[in-house]
Amino acid sequence: MRNYEIIYILKPDYDEEKVTEIMEKYSNIIKNNQGEIVSEDKWGKRRLAYEIQDYREGFYILVNFKSEANVPTELDRVMKISDEILRFMIINKDEK
Repeated sequence: MRNYEIIYILKPDYDEEKVTEIMEKYSNIIKNNQGEIVSEDKWGKRRLAYEIQDYREGFYILVNFKSEANVPTELDRVMKISDEILRFMIINKDEK
């Protein structure tokens, strides 16, 4: 299994309950594909470096996980079609 890191930015108009629900959705994608979550951090609402879809703030979430190569591919596919995500980036921490 490889080590990965994903950071994603949600739209700022979600309440705490909705943010937790969205985090569980993506965590379940990792877990259902035999991945293991090492850590999940809610960074909270932060100002964006530049405006994205007319938003000046976003809710940042960082997840470190271990999995096979198919899990980041599936996360990438699902996040690209999700309306709640403003931006995301998946990094393979083993390749430096």
